[in-house]
Amino acid sequence: MVSEKEKKILEFLERGILLSPELEGELDSLASPPTETPADLLLFDRESRGLLDEGVDWRAFDAAKALAEKDATSSQYARIVEHAKRHELREKPGVKVLRSYTKKSKKGSYEDFVSHFNRRFRALASILRQRQELASATAIGRLPQRGERARVSVIGMVKKKSTTKSNNTIITIEDQTGEVVVLIRADRREVAAIGRDIVLDEVLGVSGTLGDRILFADELFLPEVPLTHELKKGLEEEYVAVIGDPQIGSKEFLSKDFAKLLAWFNCQLGNEEQRRVAAKVKYLVVAGDLVEGVGVYPGQEEDLTIKDIKEQYVAFTRYLQQIPKHIQILVIPGNHDAGRMAEPQPPIYRDFAPDLYEMENVTMLSNPCLVNIGAKPGFTGFDMLLYHGYSLIYYSDNVPSIRERGGQKRAELIMKFLLQRRHLAPTHGSNLYMPDPEEDPLTIDRVPDIFITGHIHRVASATYRGVTLLNASTWGDITADQERRGLEPQPARLPLINLQTRDVKVINFYSGKGKGFLAPGETLEQSAQLNEGAS
Repeated sequence: MVSEKEKKILEFLERGILLSPELEGELDSLASPPTETPADLLLFDRESRGLLDEGVDWRAFDAAKALAEKDATSSQYARIVEHAKRHELREKPGVKVLRSYTKKSKKGSYEDFVSHFNRRFRALASILRQRQELASATAIGRLPQRGERARVSVIGMVKKKSTTKSNNTIITIEDQTGEVVVLIRADRREVAAIGRDIVLDEVLGVSGTLGDRILFADELFLPEVPLTHELKKGLEEEYVAVIGDPQIGSKEFLSKDFAKLLAWFNCQLGNEEQRRVAAKVKYLVVAGDLVEGVGVYPGQEEDLTIKDIKEQYVAFTRYLQQIPKHIQILVIPGNHDAGRMAEPQPPIYRDFAPDLYEMENVTMLSNPCLVNIGAKPGFTGFDMLLYHGYSLIYYSDNVPSIRERGGQKRAELIMKFLLQRRHLAPTHGSNLYMPDPEEDPLTIDRVPDIFITGHIHRVASATYRGVTLLNASTWGDITADQERRGLEPQPARLPLINLQTRDVKVINFYSGKGKGFLAPGETLEQSAQLNEGAS
């Protein structure tokens, strides 16, 4: 009798396609066979599975793969794979895509989670070991061999955390060899401040003295942004404009204010200085939640003016088509957009927004992603990390120092916190995510020059160790529910980053209900400089 697995293998063979042995444990999650599988594909493995939508020349792909197996120095295979991954990411003038996640969803297993967290641990531990104090960190499993009162340094992932009656912090950290309890004393003020903000699953370094089955912490080390990270400045005056959460299709969408924004981009609105700046905008970032979506929450249909999600994208595309063609537009999805909510989110599906993909000045990217902009002869440009920001609310509520200083109103503090941990969502449960056994795409292994988020509907900016932090506004009006919950969104603001000076300015386009927490006297004709630090 033929088993279900054997039936599936035979179905692939009938199409002339061999299944790689590495997929044996994943047959249940495969289509039978995938209807989009190209006829030219000879061997179906994990890598080709992730490239099905990328327009690959499969004959060249298989030939290059065979060559690579014979000759380890062959780079042809790597070039073809890289080319395939950039199929929908054809590089536009001044834009180089460094990282955009395109792997397809699949059913996750227990082993996937284990591999995912091991990959994360190794990546962050490698960053920590660059510090002199942790270069020779001891594996936790070997600590009993060192004996009491020994001075040791270890690197671990936080498994547990608690606070004693005397306000000492106790954490349990683990690596791949074991775990140890760490005591962080309240009377060591600098160390205690770091310990108070520790969250589960973050990776950190500890230096201290061994006791009886306990480590007394003298110093704590975060993966952090190096102090040597340079505050880069461009060679000429150019601007990055940032739009967050347009949420087209909602009854709260500020269509009149958005029309003003489009007029400003076309130098048809604003004072002389603002029109001069508009002419120098070279890049526009749309930081997710392009549309309001359908079925995002119960009863949402009552809040929509456009009830079909594809029509929502049509309306959004029509707005973008009014922006001057010399402006390069970078688009990432958010939790309201079509596609999976689990991060990393691949670029918005072409089927839902085909006209967006046809725009020559639009680059469709994943959430999160990393791009380089503004490179010129003699200047390497700026690395820009884009993240919609689903995890931000969790940390605004669960990190004491952020919660006590304003929570969601202080997005720049949340962004600083994530940069210090070198991860966009260190705690399991702070976001929805897909466990990738080959990498953790939310790890910040490369320090950006600019870090942009959205999601919480407020403008905030700061500079931290050479990194410009910017959280974007929204283009939906303030709702009664937001007011009841004490939230203070700042709709219809346009932040602008001057790449020559790295200053951030904000133009206020809001003319909605006459509130919206404006600064005294703030109007469309004024640009407000954000000087608030993230210290």
